[in-house]
Amino acid sequence: MTTTPLTARDAATSTATTTGPARALLTAGAVATPLWTVAAVTQALTRDAFDLTRHPFSMLANGSLGWIQITNFLLVGALFIAAAAGLRRALHGATGGTWVPRLVRVVGVGMLAAGVFVADPGDGFPAGTPAGRPQSMSWHGALHLVAGSVTFFALIAACLVLGRHFSRAADRRSALACRAAAVAVVLGNGWAMSGGPAGSLTLAVGVIAGMGCVSSVAARYRRGL
Repeated sequence: MTTTPLTARDAATSTATTTGPARALLTAGAVATPLWTVAAVTQALTRDAFDLTRHPFSMLANGSLGWIQITNFLLVGALFIAAAAGLRRALHGATGGTWVPRLVRVVGVGMLAAGVFVADPGDGFPAGTPAGRPQSMSWHGALHLVAGSVTFFALIAACLVLGRHFSRAADRRSALACRAAAVAVVLGNGWAMSGGPAGSLTLAVGVIAGMGCVSSVAARYRRGL
């Protein structure tokens, strides 16, 4: 029995078959944060009675136009799950190659859950809602809070592991950026939970920074394929 040698054309086809899906998966991760940010900020600036210094993005899922933010959660969650598969291929054998994809997948699942279980209205949004925090929390509001907490912790951990990945690769600038993103999520969430002034705004900035870290890494490895 003879073995036919692999030709250059065969090798190119094999490489394309391997990198094609990976590029698509990493593209999903690269566009996730820009899509989330544009959709959420546009709504925050145009929805009646919404004030980003008092209302988190999650509350945009309420009202007659709430389907837009629900779709935003579901679509971006799916994109991060796809990104996790792409990062598993891109980081295979490298520091963080096991945990980064797992954590990014948890982020995606958490966002899907946050879209399914809608946050409660409150503090004047949607228009006509009584001012101040609601006196009680609905079951879906409680599950949204759980989903959000899981997402935040996974996002912080993913950024820290990516920081270690780039530190091992002697890329200090990228390592610092990823760790700074993790700190931004921690501080933004902590400030919002403590009831600090403009807490919802700091939360939004922190979460976008953390998501942006993952998206930028996905874009970086996509360019390398």
